[in-house]
Amino acid sequence: MSTDLVAQGLDQLTTDLDGTLFLPGDPEWDNVRRPWHLAVDQRPTAVVTALSTRDIVATIRAAAELGLRVAPQATGHNAAPLGDLAGTLLLRTSALRSVHIDAEARIARVDAGAQWMDVTGAAAKHGLAALAGSAPDVGVVGYTLGGGLSWLGRSLGLAANSVTAIEVVTGDGRLRRVDAAHDPELFWALRGGGGSFGVVTALEFRLYPITDIYAGVLFFPLERAEEVLRAWHSWLPSVPDEVTSVGRILRFPPLPVLPPHLSGQSYVAVEAACQLPVAQADELLAPLRALGPALDTFAVIPVTDLGLLHMDPDGPVPCHGDGMLLHDLSPAGVVSFVRSAHEALLSLELRHLGGALAPGRATGGGAVDSLDATFALFAAGFTPDAASGAAVRSAVTAVQYRMLPWSTGGSYLNFTERRRPGADLFGTGTYERLRQVKAAFDPGDVVRANHPVEA
Repeated sequence: MSTDLVAQGLDQLTTDLDGTLFLPGDPEWDNVRRPWHLAVDQRPTAVVTALSTRDIVATIRAAAELGLRVAPQATGHNAAPLGDLAGTLLLRTSALRSVHIDAEARIARVDAGAQWMDVTGAAAKHGLAALAGSAPDVGVVGYTLGGGLSWLGRSLGLAANSVTAIEVVTGDGRLRRVDAAHDPELFWALRGGGGSFGVVTALEFRLYPITDIYAGVLFFPLERAEEVLRAWHSWLPSVPDEVTSVGRILRFPPLPVLPPHLSGQSYVAVEAACQLPVAQADELLAPLRALGPALDTFAVIPVTDLGLLHMDPDGPVPCHGDGMLLHDLSPAGVVSFVRSAHEALLSLELRHLGGALAPGRATGGGAVDSLDATFALFAAGFTPDAASGAAVRSAVTAVQYRMLPWSTGGSYLNFTERRRPGADLFGTGTYERLRQVKAAFDPGDVVRANHPVEA
Protein backbone atom coordinates (compact mmCIF):
# COMPACT_ATOMS: atom_id res chain seq x y z
CA MET A 1 0.00 0.00 0.00
CA SER A 2 1.25 3.49 -0.80
CA THR A 3 2.74 5.72 1.87
CA ASP A 4 -0.10 8.22 1.45
CA LEU A 5 -2.79 5.59 1.97
CA VAL A 6 -1.00 4.27 5.07
CA ALA A 7 -0.81 7.81 6.42
CA GLN A 8 -4.54 8.32 5.77
CA GLY A 9 -5.31 5.01 7.49
CA LEU A 10 -3.25 5.97 10.54
CA ASP A 11 -5.04 9.33 10.67
CA GLN A 12 -8.34 7.47 10.77
CA LEU A 13 -7.04 5.12 13.46
CA THR A 14 -6.14 8.13 15.60
CA THR A 15 -9.78 9.22 15.65
CA ASP A 16 -10.90 5.70 16.66
CA LEU A 17 -8.62 5.42 19.71
CA ASP A 18 -9.17 6.11 23.38
CA GLY A 19 -5.38 6.09 23.61
CA THR A 20 -2.79 7.82 21.45
CA LEU A 21 -0.99 7.09 18.21
CA PHE A 22 2.62 8.32 17.94
CA LEU A 23 4.65 8.74 14.77
CA PRO A 24 8.40 9.20 14.20
CA GLY A 25 9.31 12.78 15.00
CA ASP A 26 6.66 13.22 17.70
CA PRO A 27 8.12 14.65 20.94
CA GLU A 28 7.44 11.43 22.90
CA TRP A 29 8.56 9.10 20.12
CA ASP A 30 11.74 7.82 21.73
CA ASN A 31 10.01 7.18 25.05
CA VAL A 32 7.04 5.28 23.70
CA ARG A 33 9.05 3.03 21.38
CA ARG A 34 11.64 2.11 24.03
CA PRO A 35 11.47 -1.45 25.49
CA TRP A 36 12.66 -2.63 28.90
CA HIS A 37 15.84 -3.87 27.20
CA LEU A 38 17.31 -0.45 26.51
CA ALA A 39 19.94 -1.80 24.13
CA VAL A 40 17.18 -2.82 21.67
CA ASP A 41 16.43 -0.12 19.09
CA GLN A 42 12.79 -0.54 18.08
CA ARG A 43 11.77 1.45 14.99
CA PRO A 44 8.12 0.67 14.24
CA THR A 45 5.93 2.45 11.71
CA ALA A 46 3.93 3.90 14.61
CA VAL A 47 3.21 3.29 18.28
CA VAL A 48 -0.26 2.94 19.77
CA THR A 49 -0.61 3.35 23.52
CA ALA A 50 -3.84 1.50 24.28
CA LEU A 51 -6.26 2.57 26.98
CA SER A 52 -8.96 -0.01 26.28
CA THR A 53 -9.75 -3.31 24.63
CA ARG A 54 -11.47 -1.23 21.96
CA ASP A 55 -8.07 0.28 21.11
CA ILE A 56 -6.57 -3.17 20.66
CA VAL A 57 -9.38 -4.24 18.33
CA ALA A 58 -9.11 -1.02 16.32
CA THR A 59 -5.34 -1.33 15.98
CA ILE A 60 -5.47 -4.89 14.69
CA ARG A 61 -8.22 -4.10 12.21
CA ALA A 62 -6.39 -1.01 10.93
CA ALA A 63 -3.12 -2.90 10.57
CA ALA A 64 -4.81 -5.66 8.57
CA GLU A 65 -6.38 -3.12 6.22
CA LEU A 66 -3.13 -1.20 5.74
CA GLY A 67 -0.88 -4.21 5.18
CA LEU A 68 0.92 -3.64 8.48
CA ARG A 69 1.53 -5.92 11.43
CA VAL A 70 0.97 -5.51 15.17
CA ALA A 71 3.50 -6.25 17.91
CA PRO A 72 1.91 -6.12 21.37
CA GLN A 73 4.22 -5.11 24.20
CA ALA A 74 3.57 -4.43 27.86
CA THR A 75 7.07 -3.95 29.28
CA GLY A 76 9.45 -4.93 26.48
CA HIS A 77 11.30 -7.71 28.28
CA ASN A 78 12.83 -10.12 25.73
CA ALA A 79 12.32 -7.59 22.93
CA ALA A 80 15.50 -8.34 20.98
CA PRO A 81 14.12 -11.17 18.79
CA LEU A 82 11.42 -8.84 17.41
CA GLY A 83 13.95 -6.97 15.30
CA ASP A 84 13.53 -3.33 14.28
CA LEU A 85 9.71 -3.58 13.76
CA ALA A 86 9.67 -2.13 10.26
CA GLY A 87 6.15 -2.27 8.79
CA THR A 88 4.70 -2.84 12.25
CA LEU A 89 2.49 -0.99 14.71
CA LEU A 90 3.96 -1.31 18.20
CA LEU A 91 0.95 -1.74 20.48
CA ARG A 92 1.86 -0.68 24.01
CA THR A 93 -0.53 -2.19 26.58
CA SER A 94 1.37 -0.91 29.61
CA ALA A 95 -1.49 1.37 30.76
CA LEU A 96 -3.91 -1.58 31.08
CA ARG A 97 -2.92 -2.82 34.55
CA SER A 98 -6.19 -3.63 36.31
CA VAL A 99 -6.18 -6.68 38.59
CA HIS A 100 -9.22 -8.37 40.13
CA ILE A 101 -8.94 -11.12 42.74
CA ASP A 102 -11.78 -13.57 43.28
CA ALA A 103 -10.68 -14.78 46.69
CA GLU A 104 -13.39 -17.42 47.01
CA ALA A 105 -12.61 -19.00 43.65
CA ARG A 106 -8.86 -18.32 44.06
CA ILE A 107 -8.71 -16.77 40.60
CA ALA A 108 -6.92 -13.62 39.42
CA ARG A 109 -8.06 -11.69 36.37
CA VAL A 110 -5.49 -9.27 34.97
CA ASP A 111 -5.45 -6.84 32.07
CA ALA A 112 -2.97 -6.96 29.20
CA GLY A 113 -0.36 -4.65 30.74
CA ALA A 114 -0.38 -5.93 34.32
CA GLN A 115 3.00 -6.55 35.92
CA TRP A 116 3.68 -9.10 38.62
CA MET A 117 4.03 -6.36 41.23
CA ASP A 118 0.37 -5.50 40.54
CA VAL A 119 -0.76 -9.07 41.17
CA THR A 120 1.28 -10.36 44.08
CA GLY A 121 0.27 -7.62 46.50
CA ALA A 122 -3.39 -7.79 45.52
CA ALA A 123 -3.44 -11.57 45.95
CA ALA A 124 -1.57 -11.44 49.27
CA LYS A 125 -4.37 -9.34 50.81
CA HIS A 126 -6.48 -12.49 50.52
CA GLY A 127 -3.78 -14.90 51.71
CA LEU A 128 -3.05 -16.05 48.17
CA ALA A 129 -0.01 -16.30 45.91
CA ALA A 130 0.52 -16.40 42.14
CA LEU A 131 3.16 -18.26 40.16
CA ALA A 132 4.98 -14.98 39.61
CA GLY A 133 8.23 -14.32 37.81
CA SER A 134 11.48 -13.57 39.60
CA ALA A 135 11.27 -9.85 38.76
CA PRO A 136 8.34 -7.68 39.94
CA ASP A 137 8.25 -5.56 36.78
CA VAL A 138 7.86 -8.43 34.30
CA GLY A 139 4.59 -8.39 32.36
CA VAL A 140 2.20 -11.12 33.46
CA VAL A 141 0.85 -11.88 29.98
CA GLY A 142 4.13 -12.26 28.12
CA TYR A 143 5.68 -14.28 30.96
CA THR A 144 2.71 -16.64 31.06
CA LEU A 145 2.41 -17.10 27.29
CA GLY A 146 6.06 -18.17 27.39
CA GLY A 147 5.41 -20.81 30.06
CA GLY A 148 6.22 -18.98 33.28
CA LEU A 149 8.97 -20.32 35.57
CA SER A 150 8.42 -19.23 39.17
CA TRP A 151 9.94 -19.82 42.60
CA LEU A 152 7.01 -22.17 43.25
CA GLY A 153 7.44 -24.06 39.99
CA ARG A 154 8.87 -27.34 41.29
CA SER A 155 5.77 -27.84 43.44
CA LEU A 156 3.08 -26.17 41.30
CA GLY A 157 4.36 -26.33 37.71
CA LEU A 158 4.59 -23.72 34.98
CA ALA A 159 2.38 -20.65 35.30
CA ALA A 160 0.76 -21.45 31.93
CA ASN A 161 -0.74 -24.58 33.47
CA SER A 162 -2.65 -22.47 35.99
CA VAL A 163 -4.40 -20.38 33.34
CA THR A 164 -8.16 -20.96 33.30
CA ALA A 165 -9.30 -18.52 30.58
CA ILE A 166 -7.87 -15.98 28.13
CA GLU A 167 -9.49 -13.06 26.33
CA VAL A 168 -7.70 -12.40 23.07
CA VAL A 169 -8.15 -10.39 19.89
CA THR A 170 -7.15 -12.58 16.95
CA GLY A 171 -5.81 -11.46 13.58
CA ASP A 172 -9.31 -10.90 12.18
CA GLY A 173 -9.96 -8.25 14.84
CA ARG A 174 -12.39 -10.48 16.74
CA LEU A 175 -12.39 -10.51 20.55
CA ARG A 176 -12.67 -14.08 21.83
CA ARG A 177 -12.86 -15.63 25.29
CA VAL A 178 -11.10 -18.98 25.11
CA ASP A 179 -10.85 -21.79 27.63
CA ALA A 180 -10.92 -25.59 27.66
CA ALA A 181 -14.42 -25.60 26.19
CA HIS A 182 -14.25 -22.62 23.80
CA ASP A 183 -11.70 -22.56 20.97
CA PRO A 184 -9.69 -25.22 22.84
CA GLU A 185 -6.93 -25.35 20.20
CA LEU A 186 -6.30 -21.62 20.56
CA PHE A 187 -6.40 -21.98 24.34
CA TRP A 188 -3.82 -24.78 24.04
CA ALA A 189 -1.53 -22.73 21.78
CA LEU A 190 -1.55 -19.61 23.95
CA ARG A 191 -0.44 -21.54 27.03
CA GLY A 192 3.28 -21.75 26.38
CA GLY A 193 3.27 -21.22 22.61
CA GLY A 194 4.00 -17.49 22.82
CA GLY A 195 2.21 -14.47 21.41
CA SER A 196 1.83 -15.29 17.72
CA PHE A 197 -1.89 -16.06 17.82
CA GLY A 198 -3.47 -12.81 18.94
CA VAL A 199 -3.25 -9.92 21.37
CA VAL A 200 -4.27 -10.99 24.86
CA THR A 201 -6.50 -8.45 26.57
CA ALA A 202 -7.15 -10.36 29.81
CA LEU A 203 -5.77 -13.43 31.53
CA GLU A 204 -7.38 -15.50 34.28
CA PHE A 205 -5.38 -17.94 36.39
CA ARG A 206 -5.42 -19.89 39.62
CA LEU A 207 -3.96 -18.62 42.88
CA TYR A 208 -2.63 -20.66 45.78
CA PRO A 209 -3.06 -20.38 49.59
CA ILE A 210 0.52 -19.38 50.43
CA THR A 211 1.32 -16.35 52.58
CA ASP A 212 4.90 -16.82 53.81
CA ILE A 213 7.91 -18.75 52.63
CA TYR A 214 11.38 -19.56 53.93
CA ALA A 215 13.77 -18.14 51.36
CA GLY A 216 17.13 -16.47 50.98
CA VAL A 217 20.60 -16.48 49.50
CA LEU A 218 23.91 -17.99 50.62
CA PHE A 219 26.74 -15.78 49.33
CA PHE A 220 30.29 -17.14 49.01
CA PRO A 221 33.50 -15.54 47.67
CA LEU A 222 33.73 -15.91 43.91
CA GLU A 223 36.98 -17.85 44.09
CA ARG A 224 35.05 -20.70 45.74
CA ALA A 225 32.67 -21.06 42.79
CA GLU A 226 33.71 -24.55 41.72
CA GLU A 227 33.63 -25.90 45.29
CA VAL A 228 30.26 -24.36 46.12
CA LEU A 229 28.49 -25.25 42.90
CA ARG A 230 29.75 -28.84 42.99
CA ALA A 231 28.40 -29.11 46.54
CA TRP A 232 25.07 -27.56 45.45
CA HIS A 233 24.85 -29.98 42.53
CA SER A 234 25.49 -32.94 44.83
CA TRP A 235 22.87 -31.61 47.25
CA LEU A 236 20.04 -31.41 44.69
CA PRO A 237 19.02 -35.12 44.71
CA SER A 238 18.04 -34.72 48.39
CA VAL A 239 15.75 -31.77 47.65
CA PRO A 240 11.94 -32.30 47.65
CA ASP A 241 9.61 -30.66 45.17
CA GLU A 242 8.83 -27.96 47.73
CA VAL A 243 12.28 -26.44 47.20
CA THR A 244 13.33 -24.45 44.14
CA SER A 245 16.94 -23.30 44.00
CA VAL A 246 19.43 -21.53 41.76
CA GLY A 247 23.20 -21.82 41.57
CA ARG A 248 24.61 -18.53 40.36
CA ILE A 249 27.77 -16.57 39.66
CA LEU A 250 27.31 -12.82 40.13
CA ARG A 251 29.46 -9.78 39.39
CA PHE A 252 27.76 -6.61 40.59
CA PRO A 253 28.76 -3.27 39.07
CA PRO A 254 29.84 -0.52 41.49
CA LEU A 255 26.53 1.34 41.61
CA PRO A 256 25.41 3.56 44.49
CA VAL A 257 21.84 2.23 44.22
CA LEU A 258 23.05 -1.21 45.31
CA PRO A 259 23.54 -2.08 49.00
CA PRO A 260 27.18 -2.07 50.15
CA HIS A 261 27.41 -5.87 50.32
CA LEU A 262 26.53 -6.05 46.60
CA SER A 263 27.93 -2.90 44.97
CA GLY A 264 31.14 -3.77 43.16
CA GLN A 265 31.26 -7.25 44.69
CA SER A 266 31.45 -10.70 43.07
CA TYR A 267 30.02 -13.91 44.49
CA VAL A 268 28.99 -17.44 43.88
CA ALA A 269 25.52 -17.78 45.37
CA VAL A 270 22.84 -20.34 46.10
CA GLU A 271 19.32 -18.91 46.11
CA ALA A 272 16.38 -20.99 47.32
CA ALA A 273 12.72 -20.79 48.20
CA CYS A 274 11.49 -23.51 50.55
CA GLN A 275 7.81 -24.34 51.07
CA LEU A 276 8.75 -26.23 54.21
CA PRO A 277 8.66 -25.65 57.98
CA VAL A 278 11.74 -23.70 59.05
CA ALA A 279 13.23 -26.57 61.06
CA GLN A 280 12.94 -28.97 58.12
CA ALA A 281 14.35 -26.40 55.71
CA ASP A 282 17.28 -25.65 58.02
CA GLU A 283 18.08 -29.35 58.26
CA LEU A 284 17.99 -29.57 54.47
CA LEU A 285 20.22 -26.50 54.05
CA ALA A 286 22.77 -27.65 56.63
CA PRO A 287 25.25 -29.17 54.13
CA LEU A 288 25.38 -25.90 52.19
CA ARG A 289 25.70 -23.80 55.34
CA ALA A 290 28.53 -26.07 56.46
CA LEU A 291 30.56 -24.57 53.61
CA GLY A 292 30.68 -21.30 55.56
CA PRO A 293 28.89 -18.63 53.50
CA ALA A 294 30.09 -15.06 53.81
CA LEU A 295 26.46 -13.98 54.08
CA ASP A 296 23.27 -15.94 54.81
CA THR A 297 19.99 -14.08 54.20
CA PHE A 298 17.52 -16.95 54.78
CA ALA A 299 14.40 -15.91 56.68
CA VAL A 300 10.65 -16.35 56.67
CA ILE A 301 9.42 -13.67 54.28
CA PRO A 302 6.04 -12.65 52.85
CA VAL A 303 5.52 -14.45 49.56
CA THR A 304 5.35 -11.01 47.92
CA ASP A 305 9.05 -10.54 48.72
CA LEU A 306 10.04 -13.42 46.46
CA GLY A 307 10.27 -10.77 43.75
CA LEU A 308 13.39 -9.43 45.47
CA LEU A 309 15.16 -12.76 45.95
CA HIS A 310 16.79 -12.96 42.52
CA MET A 311 18.09 -9.38 42.71
CA ASP A 312 17.02 -8.49 39.18
CA PRO A 313 17.58 -4.88 38.03
CA ASP A 314 15.04 -2.41 39.34
CA GLY A 315 13.81 -0.93 36.07
CA PRO A 316 14.88 -0.90 32.41
CA VAL A 317 18.56 -1.48 31.64
CA PRO A 318 20.77 -1.96 28.57
CA CYS A 319 21.59 -5.65 28.59
CA HIS A 320 21.93 -8.84 26.57
CA GLY A 321 21.32 -12.42 27.61
CA ASP A 322 20.33 -15.84 26.39
CA GLY A 323 19.73 -19.29 27.79
CA MET A 324 19.53 -23.01 27.13
CA LEU A 325 18.14 -26.15 28.75
CA LEU A 326 20.51 -28.75 30.16
CA HIS A 327 20.39 -32.40 31.12
CA ASP A 328 21.82 -33.23 34.51
CA LEU A 329 25.46 -32.20 34.75
CA SER A 330 28.44 -34.39 35.37
CA PRO A 331 31.15 -33.02 37.70
CA ALA A 332 32.96 -31.96 34.53
CA GLY A 333 29.83 -30.06 33.50
CA VAL A 334 29.87 -28.07 36.72
CA VAL A 335 33.52 -27.21 36.13
CA SER A 336 32.77 -26.13 32.55
CA PHE A 337 29.93 -23.93 33.81
CA VAL A 338 32.19 -22.21 36.32
CA ARG A 339 34.99 -21.71 33.84
CA SER A 340 32.62 -20.18 31.30
CA ALA A 341 31.78 -17.31 33.68
CA HIS A 342 33.52 -14.55 31.74
CA GLU A 343 34.04 -11.28 33.57
CA ALA A 344 31.76 -9.53 31.04
CA LEU A 345 28.78 -11.40 32.48
CA LEU A 346 26.83 -9.90 35.33
CA SER A 347 25.00 -13.15 35.97
CA LEU A 348 25.42 -16.78 35.01
CA GLU A 349 22.84 -19.08 36.57
CA LEU A 350 21.49 -22.59 36.68
CA ARG A 351 17.85 -22.93 37.76
CA HIS A 352 16.97 -26.35 39.12
CA LEU A 353 13.94 -27.81 37.33
CA GLY A 354 12.18 -31.16 37.80
CA GLY A 355 9.36 -31.83 40.20
CA ALA A 356 6.05 -30.48 38.87
CA LEU A 357 7.98 -28.90 35.97
CA ALA A 358 8.89 -32.32 34.58
CA PRO A 359 7.05 -34.01 31.68
CA GLY A 360 4.04 -36.05 32.68
CA ARG A 361 3.17 -34.04 35.77
CA ALA A 362 0.71 -31.57 34.19
CA THR A 363 -2.80 -32.57 33.12
CA GLY A 364 -4.73 -30.61 30.51
CA GLY A 365 -1.77 -28.37 29.86
CA GLY A 366 -1.02 -26.22 26.87
CA ALA A 367 1.56 -26.21 24.11
CA VAL A 368 4.36 -26.07 26.69
CA ASP A 369 3.25 -27.70 29.94
CA SER A 370 6.66 -28.85 31.17
CA LEU A 371 10.40 -28.50 30.69
CA ASP A 372 12.19 -31.72 29.79
CA ALA A 373 15.48 -30.77 31.42
CA THR A 374 17.25 -30.70 34.77
CA PHE A 375 18.47 -27.10 34.57
CA ALA A 376 17.60 -23.87 32.81
CA LEU A 377 20.78 -21.88 32.15
CA PHE A 378 20.75 -18.14 31.64
CA ALA A 379 23.70 -15.81 31.03
CA ALA A 380 23.46 -12.01 30.90
CA GLY A 381 25.46 -8.83 31.14
CA PHE A 382 25.07 -5.05 30.98
CA THR A 383 25.64 -3.44 27.57
CA PRO A 384 25.75 0.35 28.03
CA ASP A 385 27.95 0.86 24.95
CA ALA A 386 29.05 -0.90 21.78
CA ALA A 387 32.23 -2.37 23.28
CA SER A 388 30.46 -3.90 26.27
CA GLY A 389 27.68 -5.14 24.00
CA ALA A 390 30.16 -7.01 21.83
CA ALA A 391 31.92 -8.45 24.89
CA VAL A 392 28.70 -9.67 26.48
CA ARG A 393 27.35 -11.22 23.27
CA SER A 394 30.65 -13.03 22.79
CA ALA A 395 30.65 -14.23 26.40
CA VAL A 396 27.06 -15.53 26.19
CA THR A 397 27.84 -17.40 22.99
CA ALA A 398 30.95 -18.89 24.60
CA VAL A 399 28.90 -20.18 27.55
CA GLN A 400 26.42 -21.85 25.22
CA TYR A 401 29.18 -23.41 23.15
CA ARG A 402 30.99 -24.70 26.21
CA MET A 403 27.82 -26.23 27.67
CA LEU A 404 26.72 -27.95 24.45
CA PRO A 405 27.66 -31.44 25.70
CA TRP A 406 24.93 -31.15 28.32
CA SER A 407 22.34 -29.35 26.17
CA THR A 408 18.91 -30.91 25.64
CA GLY A 409 18.66 -29.05 22.34
CA GLY A 410 15.57 -27.29 23.67
CA SER A 411 14.89 -23.83 25.06
CA TYR A 412 12.71 -22.17 27.64
CA LEU A 413 10.95 -19.42 25.71
CA ASN A 414 11.37 -16.66 28.30
CA PHE A 415 15.12 -17.31 28.56
CA THR A 416 15.56 -17.28 24.77
CA GLU A 417 16.57 -13.80 23.66
CA ARG A 418 17.91 -14.71 20.24
CA ARG A 419 15.92 -15.90 17.25
CA ARG A 420 15.70 -19.69 16.99
CA PRO A 421 13.73 -21.90 14.56
CA GLY A 422 10.29 -22.78 15.84
CA ALA A 423 10.90 -26.51 15.68
CA ASP A 424 13.94 -26.06 17.94
CA LEU A 425 11.91 -24.06 20.45
CA PHE A 426 8.87 -26.31 20.62
CA GLY A 427 9.79 -29.63 19.02
CA THR A 428 8.64 -30.61 15.55
CA GLY A 429 5.24 -32.07 16.48
CA THR A 430 4.20 -29.23 18.77
CA TYR A 431 5.42 -26.62 16.29
CA GLU A 432 3.39 -28.09 13.44
CA ARG A 433 0.28 -28.04 15.62
CA LEU A 434 1.03 -24.42 16.56
CA ARG A 435 1.32 -23.57 12.86
CA GLN A 436 -2.15 -24.99 12.28
CA VAL A 437 -3.54 -22.78 15.05
CA LYS A 438 -1.77 -19.74 13.59
CA ALA A 439 -3.21 -20.49 10.14
CA ALA A 440 -6.70 -20.83 11.59
CA PHE A 441 -6.77 -17.68 13.73
CA ASP A 442 -4.27 -15.33 12.05
CA PRO A 443 -3.75 -16.49 8.46
CA GLY A 444 -2.64 -13.01 7.41
CA ASP A 445 0.15 -13.04 9.99
CA VAL A 446 -0.99 -9.71 11.42
CA VAL A 447 0.20 -10.41 14.97
CA ARG A 448 3.96 -10.34 15.40
CA ALA A 449 5.66 -12.15 18.31
CA ASN A 450 9.25 -12.19 19.51
CA HIS A 451 9.38 -15.96 18.87
CA PRO A 452 7.09 -16.27 15.85
CA VAL A 453 5.04 -19.21 14.72
CA GLU A 454 4.60 -19.15 10.94
CA ALA A 455 1.15 -19.63 9.44
